[in-house]
Amino acid sequence: MRLHRLEVAAFGPYAGREVVDFDALGADGLFLLHGDTGAGKTTLLDAIAFALFGTVPGARGEVKRLRCDLAEPDQVTEVVLELTVQGQRMRIARNPEYQRPKRRGEGMTVQQAKAVLNWVGTVPAGHVAEGITRIDDVARTVERLIGMTHEQFFQVVLLPQGEFARFLRASTAEREELLERLFGTERFACVEDWFANLRAERGRELQARQQSLREWVARFAQVAQQEAPEEGQAEWVEEVLAESAERVAVARERESKARTAAKTAEAIWQENRTTAERIRRVRTAYTRLSAIAEQAEQRAEWAEEVEAAHRAAGVVAEADLLERRLAQLAEAEATEALRAREVPDAADGSAAELRARAGGVREEAGALAGLVAESEQQQRDLVRREQLNAAVEKAKKQAEEFAAELDSAPEKVAALRAEVTAAAEAEAKLDGARVRVDELTTLLRDADELPKARQVVERARATVSEAVDLHQQARQHRLDLRERRLDGMAAELAAGLHAGEDCPVCGATEHPAPAKHTGGLVDPEDERRAELVEQQADGRREKAKATLLEAENRLTALVERLGEHTAETLRTGLGEARELVASLSEKAGRKPALETRLVTLERNIEQLTERRRTAERSAVEVETEVRGLTERLAERERRLDSARGEFSDVAARRRHLLGFAARLDALAEARLAVAGARERRDEQAKLVEEALRAKGFADLDQMRAAARPDEQITKLENSLADAKVMEETERRALAEPELFGISPEDEIDVAASEEAARETRGEAEQALVALRTATTRHTDLTGLAARMTSMMADLAPVEERYLELKALAEVVNGRGQNARKMSLRSYVLAARLEEVAVAATARLRTMSQGRYSFVHSDAAGARGTRGGLGLDVLDDYSGTVRPAKTLSGGESFLASLSLALGLADVVAAETGGALLDTLFIDEGFGTLDAETLDIVMSILDELRAGGRVVGLVSHVEELRQRIPTRLRVRKARTGSTVEIHAA
Repeated sequence: MRLHRLEVAAFGPYAGREVVDFDALGADGLFLLHGDTGAGKTTLLDAIAFALFGTVPGARGEVKRLRCDLAEPDQVTEVVLELTVQGQRMRIARNPEYQRPKRRGEGMTVQQAKAVLNWVGTVPAGHVAEGITRIDDVARTVERLIGMTHEQFFQVVLLPQGEFARFLRASTAEREELLERLFGTERFACVEDWFANLRAERGRELQARQQSLREWVARFAQVAQQEAPEEGQAEWVEEVLAESAERVAVARERESKARTAAKTAEAIWQENRTTAERIRRVRTAYTRLSAIAEQAEQRAEWAEEVEAAHRAAGVVAEADLLERRLAQLAEAEATEALRAREVPDAADGSAAELRARAGGVREEAGALAGLVAESEQQQRDLVRREQLNAAVEKAKKQAEEFAAELDSAPEKVAALRAEVTAAAEAEAKLDGARVRVDELTTLLRDADELPKARQVVERARATVSEAVDLHQQARQHRLDLRERRLDGMAAELAAGLHAGEDCPVCGATEHPAPAKHTGGLVDPEDERRAELVEQQADGRREKAKATLLEAENRLTALVERLGEHTAETLRTGLGEARELVASLSEKAGRKPALETRLVTLERNIEQLTERRRTAERSAVEVETEVRGLTERLAERERRLDSARGEFSDVAARRRHLLGFAARLDALAEARLAVAGARERRDEQAKLVEEALRAKGFADLDQMRAAARPDEQITKLENSLADAKVMEETERRALAEPELFGISPEDEIDVAASEEAARETRGEAEQALVALRTATTRHTDLTGLAARMTSMMADLAPVEERYLELKALAEVVNGRGQNARKMSLRSYVLAARLEEVAVAATARLRTMSQGRYSFVHSDAAGARGTRGGLGLDVLDDYSGTVRPAKTLSGGESFLASLSLALGLADVVAAETGGALLDTLFIDEGFGTLDAETLDIVMSILDELRAGGRVVGLVSHVEELRQRIPTRLRVRKARTGSTVEIHAA
């Protein structure tokens, strides 16, 4: 992949359109990107990433604010990148989503994101000449051609040294996160998750089965009313079932005997009840017949009373109607007298005369209806005029208040803008102050560690001295034993000679003068133990020397980093720096609130101006309306004065006229009602006289005495009918065959037989309940036992399979029997990291002049934590492996640069993507001395010698002298610009 041309417009700090010609910059293979802090150097790298993938790296990609705040409203935010990938030259143009002013009206609208990929020259097979315009299709095409995701591209092409410096010092989990993004080990993570999920699923299934079995055992124990044993549950179940079966047999025998006794007692009791019921029926019949005979005379009187009541019922309705007619006549006459008193001047007139006079009065009132409406409108207009006068005063007062507020507004705006400017300056200085605090904190930590490091060196020197002494003693002891053994070697051989056996030295079978040793012989095993002790002492001495060298290197690094600084000066400087950060943070923290207040104040000024104009305009309009309304009121008042006469107003005079007409009509209606009521009374009196003669009554009093209510008549008729039916029923009952021979004086004892039946029935019911309980319990126990047995049989293979799966899942996830504590994903990443370490070591050894090499470790971490991603450095000066955290600042830069370049090679090979012809390397050169910088530049020369273009992003002044081709970024209040200085 080679870049040719980059254009940015209204992007980041670039307000206008800026063009970067990479062909001119890359002519020499190496160029420098430099400029003031905040000018927009990194933004150019962001623009390349945005053109390719539609996103920018790091935390800047989370903000999603790419448009330049200084750009003109009509300026389109755009990034255009022309590059060649795998022999295909293309031009990509992207526009981010941003807010822009509306072209019509006020307010803002959203400019949607766009992306266009056009082919320059030959169109690849499978593509059209018009190019690609869908954002998703552009992203997929770029990713396919480059062979990398955007995360990999950010790590491989845009080499951020700070992230690799952190990678050197990171924990296993942090390294794992970065390597996963680069090498795409999601499928191995899916395998781990699959095993973990399957284990959890099978675990839940097993727990569910075990819990289900425990629940069934608990239910069996509850039914059996026993405690379940922890062991031997199968034998316990068989014992419980045998006991339950025995209890069922005993209960069944008892229930059979009780049931037979209860049937016998029940039969005797029922027979006695039947006899007693027959005696009761005979006694009841005789008693009722006797009572009926005694009431014969009374029933005759009831019959006569019922006959007279039926005759009177035909006259009662007509008599009641006559009484109502009389009451209606009296009421109509009283109403007529009342109405006559209301209109005394018309009391003697007829109904027709009254109606005619009422009509004339109504016509007079109708003529006043229109003036009543005008009177009501007159009152509303008077109220309206008062309201309008109040509105005029209110509007004038508001206008004066708004004018007073506007007079003091300019001073407030100026003061608030000054505060916003101060907060912005504090915000610009805050990052530098925080960096200074971090630097001083690190130096102070080193100053605090310096005494401890010196103590460690002293202890290490004492340990080395002691280890050397112990090694010398062990070596001397071994040499002494060796010398003693050599001196007694002949006696040792002679001790093993036997007559007739060959001598191991000369081969003779005769041994005339075997050697003897006056002192004790040395056992070979003692000599071997002495050699082992000497080797162990030598190992401790070498280890002590390595520890001493590491401690001295650590002390030297601390002294070099501190220089002339002391803990006291650092604490003083750190306190001042923190105070400055606190002060700047407090000022910068107020900036959003101040900006909001400023916008609110300016908006309030605009609103106050508009409200003052509105109030003044409203006061003029209302005054005009008041003048017109006053003229209309005066003209209407003249008409109403002549129309109301002696009344308070026209409406009062009209109400008087309408009321008088209504009273005349009411009197006419009352006189008509009296005449009608008299006619209806006379007609009803004639009808009542005719009904009395027809029914045989002399007068109304006789008829009223014979009349009875319908309920009483019905009651008397029902009593007569009931007595007759009762007499016939009782005589038929005494004639029934089953009562022959039964006398009312007969007696029989039912209670004794009932008590005996109740007792035997209770015993039978108790026996039946006991049998059912025992049977149900035995049935439940049998079913539960069968279920438990089946579950126990099914549970064993499930537990065995789960234990096997659990062990395998733990191994895959780096636990259990996994001795290295490495998960499957970590194992794959460890292999990739080992490749990266090999590729990075080739450059690191050159940059460090052969001193340092990367060492990959797959050992488990401390206290059983996961391992496999350990990355240390081998120091050739001491021959020891030490953590990368112990490297100095310049050494860390060399290591991180080597690691970044090595990682770029491995990722490129891993993805099988295009050759990376363009690389950008971020800051970090300021930590190098002149000699080391020469070595690093040599490595970069090797990169460009291979056909690559390398862009360095740095503030280091010396690089400007070494690199003639430069791209400078200048910042200004109107936006940043770029300029190219070619060789």
